[in-house]
Amino acid sequence: MLHPKYFNRDISWLSFNYRVLEEAADKTLPIYERLRFLAIYSSNLDEFYKVRVAEYKMAIVENVEISDAKNPAEILKQINHIASEQLKEFTRILNEDILVELRDFNIILYQNKLPEAPEHLAFLKEFFYNEALPYLQPILMNKGTRPFMRDNRLYLVIKLFRKKNKKNPDKIKMRRARYALLKLPTNDIPRFITLPKIDKGHHIMFLDDVIRYNLQELFPGYDIDGSWSVKVARNADLGIEDEFSGNLVEKIKKSLKRRKIGIPASLHYDRQIDKKALLFLMKTFNFRKEELVETGKHQNLDAFFDFPNPYSPALEWKAPPPIHPKELDEIGSVFNVIKLKERMLHFPYQSFDYVLKFFNEAATDPKVEEIKITQYRVARDSAIVNALISAARNNKKVTVFVEVKARFDEEQNLFLADLMEKAGIKIIYSIPGLKVHAKMALVIRRSNGIRKRSYAYLSTGNFNEKTAKLYADHGFFTCNDNIINDLERLFNFLEDQSRKPELSKLWVTQLNMQQHILEKIDREIMIARNGGDGYLLLKMNGIQNKKLINKLYEASGAGVKIDMIIRGICCLIPGQPFSENIRIVRIVDSFLEHARVWVFNNEGNKEVYLTSADWMNRNINRRIEIAFPVENEELKSELLDILEIQLKDNTKARLIDDKLNNVRLPQKEPLIRSQMKTYEYLKKKEEENE
Repeated sequence: MLHPKYFNRDISWLSFNYRVLEEAADKTLPIYERLRFLAIYSSNLDEFYKVRVAEYKMAIVENVEISDAKNPAEILKQINHIASEQLKEFTRILNEDILVELRDFNIILYQNKLPEAPEHLAFLKEFFYNEALPYLQPILMNKGTRPFMRDNRLYLVIKLFRKKNKKNPDKIKMRRARYALLKLPTNDIPRFITLPKIDKGHHIMFLDDVIRYNLQELFPGYDIDGSWSVKVARNADLGIEDEFSGNLVEKIKKSLKRRKIGIPASLHYDRQIDKKALLFLMKTFNFRKEELVETGKHQNLDAFFDFPNPYSPALEWKAPPPIHPKELDEIGSVFNVIKLKERMLHFPYQSFDYVLKFFNEAATDPKVEEIKITQYRVARDSAIVNALISAARNNKKVTVFVEVKARFDEEQNLFLADLMEKAGIKIIYSIPGLKVHAKMALVIRRSNGIRKRSYAYLSTGNFNEKTAKLYADHGFFTCNDNIINDLERLFNFLEDQSRKPELSKLWVTQLNMQQHILEKIDREIMIARNGGDGYLLLKMNGIQNKKLINKLYEASGAGVKIDMIIRGICCLIPGQPFSENIRIVRIVDSFLEHARVWVFNNEGNKEVYLTSADWMNRNINRRIEIAFPVENEELKSELLDILEIQLKDNTKARLIDDKLNNVRLPQKEPLIRSQMKTYEYLKKKEEENE
């Protein structure tokens, strides 16, 4: 039997999320950092079910194939099995490792039994009546009725029997089970309730359990036989069938209202649930077996982001303080700094403040006449949006391309777009059929009508000062005329797609990017076939596109050595005859590896590109992405050094094998944790420059 040539993208993603879960089991990390990884894993999985699993369900209902899955029902079955097994491991790590270790610090999370202390019992009763009860609206489910379950909200399904008839106690065998549904008020009350401190103990309880232990108060006429956590994941797709006619923004606004009532994709339930209760739920809500996902007693465990820490900041991981390059601080104007030479910043190791300073200076500089920028995901109280509004109020022409189809940020982007439009900023909304994912900004300067040197900022990550503290990305400042001119043409193209621009430096999807990538790989193939050192180093978040994967297989077969650093989805299968020269590294650590960097060896004259693009089908086919060259030798060397550090990681890096396992590298001296080593490298460079 022939070995398949591609991993399924979603099975591959589950392998990545399992790597996140492994960090929660790493006992070298502070205990609250491990809890954070549990929260990340849970949040990732919830979004996966709302988006990807929902797509499989729609494909099954409509009897169609989807990308990477000719048999959606079979893949969905595999997904649910893998997720269920991972959730068992999640429960084990939480209960047998983390909660046990928390007890060493006198932090006790009650889960399976009531507290014994009278003070705690009295507190729980009072809390239930004063804080929880006003939000509780239990629904008794009758045959044929189907209460609406909101997307990703937690519910208790409760099994009840009418209380025994005291006059006829023998009638107990005739009692019929009934079921009730109770939505937990997690949007109104914190998920974790801190009980009164007793001696040295810090006692905490899930809101779920506070309510669970007081259920009898809600059903005085019934005996409660059991209660179990359940939730429904609904399809998060906006369901816009035609983006090319009518008002796209209005369609998105209407679709956002429908998202909360999207088609149910899966039912997640406590694996300890009574079998008859589960069957009742399946029948009532029309769920099939393949749409069921087993979980632990508690769900929506992204709540662990907010797990109380009585010793904070102790027991938490503390990120090293961001480096402030002295040269950027000493020269007052950011523009003057860029004029001297191109600059690069590596987040979160170096401060994002200089990006904010760039936009604030543009807002007040009298020579700046125009600012153009793309917006994909920005911070809720965005300092960059505030700077753009200031620029508009200072009579500068500001144009912002707002991508209102950025999933789960649509509402935020629409709100900010409205805010900017009211301030006089020209807003260009989404292009039908495409998402603009490129991260680029252009500042145009003139004085007395004469064109002055203009400036650009390009990045692998978003214009978001909050995620810049957590995501590992590269930002690039330049005043190179070729790049500036390319950006002007590209922004014009975003306003009017009827005229395709001629570009000298930038690679842009929908225009020239795929062609350039294939040409660069072909060159490495030719070099290898002629006996030279063909080599590629590709760092991305994901790779799926079969045309590009096949080209890498061809390169491997020709003798080109290929190193890949792929954090997430990886559909390329290593370790096969057709991929024997391909090595794939996955790095998961406290910062999210988010940068995209492509290195083409070119017989030792390495060409380095930074980009917003992964090699996913969506990036290549359905988005506007850019890649730009780093030609400054000093900056290029710095980037290559950082990539080399990552390739040497033997602490947080894993090799992806031909079965999608995350294979730990040999633990030998020196131990290299690339994120900390990168910080030390940049810190040392800064000290040497002083």
